[in-house]
Amino acid sequence: MKQFLTSSEFIDFEHPLVRQKAAELANSANTEHDVIRNAFYFVRDQIKHSSDFKLNPVTCKASDVLLHGTGYCYAKSHLLAALLRANGVPAGLCYQRLSVSHADVPPYCLHGLNAVYLKEHGWYRIDARGNKPGVAAEFCPPLESLAFKVRPPSERDLPEIWTEPLPVVVHCLSTHSTYDEVLKNLPDVQLWV
Repeated sequence: MKQFLTSSEFIDFEHPLVRQKAAELANSANTEHDVIRNAFYFVRDQIKHSSDFKLNPVTCKASDVLLHGTGYCYAKSHLLAALLRANGVPAGLCYQRLSVSHADVPPYCLHGLNAVYLKEHGWYRIDARGNKPGVAAEFCPPLESLAFKVRPPSERDLPEIWTEPLPVVVHCLSTHSTYDEVLKNLPDVQLWV
C-alpha cells in the first residue's frame, strides 16, 4: 500500500495548499470513512469540470486543480488522490474507456476516476468528475455509483489501479493550453481483445 500513500509530481500533497485543504476536510470528520466522503464531495462539488464550465487554465497537478478550482476528470482525480493520501488513506487512479458521443462508436477517450482502499470493503472506485443532468456519481459503499456505465465491447472499465497518471493523460493536459483544445484531443488507449 505504500505506493498509494506517496506524494509525487502530479499528486503533490506536500504542497501547502493541498495539505491545508486535506487537514480542513479531516477536521470535520470523526472516522476515516468521513474523511473519504468529505474529500470526495469537495472535489466532486466544489472543483468545476473544465469542459462543463468552459474554464481555463488546463490543470494537471493536484495543487493547480485546487488553486484554480477547475480540472478535467483526470486532474480532479489527481486532487482527490492527493487529499486522501495526505490523510493517510490509500488512493489510486483508475480509467474507463468511453465513446466521446456516449453511443459506443468512435472516437473513444479515457475517463479518469479513483480507487480508494476501504478497510471494510477493499478497493472501491469513486468518481468525482462532477454531476450534471444525466451524470450522477455518489459515495455509497459498498455499491459503486460512477458517473458513466460502460457499454462493451468497445467501452471498458480498465481494471488497473495506478499510482500515477497515465503518460497519455499527462501529455494531453500538459500540451494543450485551453479546455477546448483538450476537448478536441482527449486521450485514449488501444485496447487488446
